[in-house]
Amino acid sequence: MTKNGELGLGIDLGGTKILTAVIDAAGKMLSRDHSVTPAAEGQEAVIEAIMESTKRSLSEAGMTSEDLTAVGIGAPGLSNPETGILYTSPNLPGWHDVPLRDIISKEFGKTTYLINDGSAAAVGELYFGAAKRARDFIYITVSTGIGGGIVVNGEIYAGSTGTAGELGHMVIDDDGPLCNCGNTGCWEMLASGTALASEAKRIIERGTDTTILDYAGGNIEKVKAEAIHEAAVAGDDLANRLIARNAYYLGVGLANLINIFNPEVIVIGGGLSNIGDLLLLPAYEEAGRRAFKQSYQSMHFTLADLGRNSGVIGAAAYALERSRKNI
Repeated sequence: MTKNGELGLGIDLGGTKILTAVIDAAGKMLSRDHSVTPAAEGQEAVIEAIMESTKRSLSEAGMTSEDLTAVGIGAPGLSNPETGILYTSPNLPGWHDVPLRDIISKEFGKTTYLINDGSAAAVGELYFGAAKRARDFIYITVSTGIGGGIVVNGEIYAGSTGTAGELGHMVIDDDGPLCNCGNTGCWEMLASGTALASEAKRIIERGTDTTILDYAGGNIEKVKAEAIHEAAVAGDDLANRLIARNAYYLGVGLANLINIFNPEVIVIGGGLSNIGDLLLLPAYEEAGRRAFKQSYQSMHFTLADLGRNSGVIGAAAYALERSRKNI
């Protein structure tokens, strides 16, 4: 037990992974469990997988649910933290109006809080990561898709019904590709890791000369961001043009966020950020060309400190903070 007795259980639910951890009041992970989300098997299978993961986390920490102060779950898609309902999630097929908070609370017998997964990651970076000194900032994860969270005056901005922060579904090109959300030209369809790989496959299938396939083991289905990055570093022209295209669209979206929110800092996480300066510097430059000068010059970009753990730490921290306020 921690000195002040506060322990939170964080659950980071994604379309492909479930991450759970016991967190103390200082943000230290006392345990961590990673497992695969059986999304295709339906809601009951996913709930069961969550519970199995949490049991392993508690066991690793040498604790039981009785030791917990509160439970926080970060989930993808549209949700309302006040009602605890997950309205819908493109990454969890068949999930509609699921009372996820109450389901988890019943399993544990503990006060449970639901938050969007991007917002959870923002909370993690706010309390224990790259945004500890910021009051107004935006967290963005650029990975398979694009998600994020908005912090205004030190608090998560959830909007009137709790669904704010779906940054990846900002429309960048109304003639762009179809998104899983049903719209066209969403930011994540143009600047995410999925967008990068999809454009690479499309061009390779036309017979364009490139070494990208060599870095994907000769299998076009294995063409991912990592293979494109490796080819780009080795000097492949197509790979460099593809990353430049992603950087352009990433920068366009960043400029929109800067103009709308005037943040102190934008924290960037997610697997695609591992490409580093090759992707990020031209994205920042594009944002600078498009954003208002005063807003752009007053803010800065930084990488997330907590990496893949920002969401699970943030979910637990959010639960502990809400439980302190009895809300």
